Amino acid sequence: MAESNGRSDEQLVEAANRGDPRAFDALYQRHKAWAAQLSYRFTGNHDDAMDVMQEAFIYLLRKFPGFRLTAAFTTFLYPVIKNIALSRLRKTRRIVLDENIVLYAGEPPKESGAERSLADIVTTLPAIHREVLLMRFVDDMKLEDIAEALAVPLGTVKSRLHNALKALREDESTRSYFEELQ
Repeated sequence: MAESNGRSDEQLVEAANRGDPRAFDALYQRHKAWAAQLSYRFTGNHDDAMDVMQEAFIYLLRKFPGFRLTAAFTTFLYPVIKNIALSRLRKTRRIVLDENIVLYAGEPPKESGAERSLADIVTTLPAIHREVLLMRFVDDMKLEDIAEALAVPLGTVKSRLHNALKALREDESTRSYFEELQ
């Protein structure tokens, strides 16, 4: 687990369970940038992302005392943020795909590989593959942690990641994107 100021996430959770408000603040400070980025990925809007992030930490705060950290802190926080974001977007009637992944409003991807960004290319992946790909390579989560956060078997995570990478390798616009970078 992450360490700063000499205390791991587990130690901070233990201290927060004992009533130390500075421990929860340290957890918040340590993970807020990641939580904000993840919230934005689901909402596509800065203000909504900040609201989702705050709601997630308030939800977490209510778990104390008695909260048990059985995996990485981000493994616990990921589904909390995802569920709050999806709930919020359903209430505001934004687009939700596959009942799991949000497609937020924005400009449609450009057609030519030369003008497309890598983010545009990744958005062409099926939602379940895109989510696992982002969790692995953007959030730098271990496969086991992804499986736990999504509540799916490890084999499912491996399969989804394999299929995402295979689709990117086979996509002409992906090859064009990387050829232009050389």
